Amino acid sequence: MIRLKNEKQIDGIRKSCKLLSAMYRELIPLVKVGVQTIEIDRWVQEWIKRAGGKPVFLGYGQPKNHTPYPAAMCISINDEVIHGIPSKRRIREGDLVSLDCGIDLGGFISDQAISIEAGKVSKPVHDLNIATRECLYRGIAAVKAGDRLLQIARAVESHAKVRGYGIVHEFCGHGVGLALHEDPQVPNYPHGPNPRMNNGMVFAIEPMINLGTGDVETLEDGWTVVTADNQVSAHWEHTVAIINDQVEILTEPLEGMVS
Repeated sequence: MIRLKNEKQIDGIRKSCKLLSAMYRELIPLVKVGVQTIEIDRWVQEWIKRAGGKPVFLGYGQPKNHTPYPAAMCISINDEVIHGIPSKRRIREGDLVSLDCGIDLGGFISDQAISIEAGKVSKPVHDLNIATRECLYRGIAAVKAGDRLLQIARAVESHAKVRGYGIVHEFCGHGVGLALHEDPQVPNYPHGPNPRMNNGMVFAIEPMINLGTGDVETLEDGWTVVTADNQVSAHWEHTVAIINDQVEILTEPLEGMVS
């Protein structure tokens, strides 16, 4: 069931989203070569606590997973598509580092992801990252009250497919705001339910695009999703809302913070 949000609820979600983007702006300069990903996660947990929020991902669990997610942020590097668990692993020159995080601010949930290039990456990886970000904005441009949801998927798929990239099918965007994962699912290729988009809908659009195949596998930790061919993946995400027949990006653009 799709939960339409009222003006007061959307305002609460908006505040959570602005807080999340503010956190990213401070964090991004710290994500650099030599830093352990666990250090990044500790910083994130402390920042969110000081700001009066709660990390949504920490302790999150689903029946299919072995254990609840153990960190505040998903940090996925290179062939890790999503849900990478922070560890003592150090970021290396040329890595593509995808960060995904959500904040619970007084019961209102935000969600945003960004892929950062550590040092100088190869041209194919840089091009993939730029194209994935473009997929996100093409998807957002396809949001229109009264139209069907799968036009978002068509916009994302067409931009990635013409470039020969793999589109992840097993995972997708989703409704968000009062819980981390709500209806509807927002796929990156056209399939599944195709409801009309209406005022009051809040959802996360999040293309996950791979340099090679779109096929993925989940590691034994039950969380980390990797590309089946070990090629690099990029991930970008915004939380958006439909208000008075207009589309508002609730999380703030962070492109200028990325090399």
